[in-house]
Amino acid sequence: MNNEMPVYVFTGFMDSGKTSLIHETLFENNFAADLNNILIICCEDGDEEYDENELASIGAKLVMIENEEDFTGERLKQLDDEFHPEAVFIEYNGTWEVAPLYEAEDGPEAWTIVQTLCTVDGSTFDMYMLNMRTMMAEQMHRADVVIINRCTDETPKAKFRANVKSINRPAQIVYERTDGTIDDREDELPFDINADEIDITDGDYAFWFMDCMDNPKKYDGKTVSFLGLVYNPTDAKGRLKPGTIVPGRFAMTCCVEDIQFLGMKCKYKDSADIAHKSWIKLKAKVKNEFAIEYHGKGPVLYPISIEHAEKPQDELVYFS
Repeated sequence: MNNEMPVYVFTGFMDSGKTSLIHETLFENNFAADLNNILIICCEDGDEEYDENELASIGAKLVMIENEEDFTGERLKQLDDEFHPEAVFIEYNGTWEVAPLYEAEDGPEAWTIVQTLCTVDGSTFDMYMLNMRTMMAEQMHRADVVIINRCTDETPKAKFRANVKSINRPAQIVYERTDGTIDDREDELPFDINADEIDITDGDYAFWFMDCMDNPKKYDGKTVSFLGLVYNPTDAKGRLKPGTIVPGRFAMTCCVEDIQFLGMKCKYKDSADIAHKSWIKLKAKVKNEFAIEYHGKGPVLYPISIEHAEKPQDELVYFS
């Protein structure tokens, strides 16, 4: 472990704030205080530019790799031999495929990616997710932290959060205002969480599911209702698990190939009466409790009422 050389990866579209974040990390967060030799590999030219004299003042050096075909393990080995860095910052090109960066086996042996940060421009997030969702997902799906910057009071944080979580569930999300301060207000949800019965519409289901899975304590004891497709889970031998159903909805994340089922465990003693892949209108109490399916605590539904329902015209729900 002592021989590992830390690599920090910054992903995101051009002009989403990657250069500014690296500058802030180096100069405002005092990252370079205990280091004498930092290598910055920049893979695109944005509006913000590095001041190489300023970088030199903290022992940082800048190298440009602007062509994707030049970003190879051999090239990185050359840079390692030339600069012998103590840490590497990679400002990755927002149009390049991210996977090769993590899966390459021919780069410097000691280089180890320790953190990936993705910057997102909050003012264009909706437009990009609508028109370039697959490319956005490519940038976000490996990130440890997703920083949504240029936020305002009108930024739909709950919607953005659900979109990010649909692509990368473990990611930490940070909202940064236009003045650089952190917006730590609670996400505003598209439904009334304090209602006696939280009626989850098809349009809100994906947002609610992600919020409930990430914050089960918030919904502990709440009553919810929604239209769901039932899956009857089986054990390792293919036998039905008695007393359990999994109601949920299929959601499209990026494209047809990325459709996923968003379902929650539901304890129901008459589960055998509910046909597999049948549609129901479920009203249930949410309890935050241990479930082996969650490998810990999570939201478990306890039905108050179950009504058979017709299949909706559009079976999918969306994160938009």
